[in-house]
Amino acid sequence: MPLHKVIYLSNNAKLYLWKITEDFDALFNQIRLKDSSLARLQTMKSENHKKGFLAVRMLLQHNDYNDFDLYYDAFGKPHIKPQGCSIKDVEISISHSNDFSAIVISEQKVGLDVEQIKEKALKIASRFMDVSHLENLSKEEQIKKATVVWGIKESIFKIKNEKGISFPNHIFEDDFNFEDKKATATLKFNNKEEKFKIQFDSEEDYIFVCAFESIKN
Repeated sequence: MPLHKVIYLSNNAKLYLWKITEDFDALFNQIRLKDSSLARLQTMKSENHKKGFLAVRMLLQHNDYNDFDLYYDAFGKPHIKPQGCSIKDVEISISHSNDFSAIVISEQKVGLDVEQIKEKALKIASRFMDVSHLENLSKEEQIKKATVVWGIKESIFKIKNEKGISFPNHIFEDDFNFEDKKATATLKFNNKEEKFKIQFDSEEDYIFVCAFESIKN
């Protein structure tokens, strides 16, 4: 299947979704991998993870990048090389969950998380979020909101990527309405307080969450 959807998050940030309907060979035969990526692919035991990995590379190709433009730093955070003679830094974040792979390409730091909506998020909500934010909601609404909050914390962690950050102890979501598709959150860590703007959306039974550092005036 071709590109599933593009969501314009801002003037300089876009979310690209790939719904994985192809088999492994159909994806593999359409891309070219550098040796390190091929070796990484061969270590994956799950067919689902392999296809998610390849679908991310299909999204890169859609944006005129390829696997050779993608690299990871010492902490495992992905980066993308600027295209052509551009000197402008390009930020990328990657996520995959079952039927969907997704990337965000942005001119500012961004974190992306894709989560399938499951009751498990509600069952463990007390371990990672302020459960008072689930009051007066139906069970279905609670599951969706808990899934968003988990995505908020994952996406912020992807931006900071610092050892020792705890979801319940360091990342705090402000209460929000699911229908607004936006939220705010704060990271309190190492005697610093940082604010983040959150955008989220749903597609089928999945939640897509993007975090951006708040720009200081």
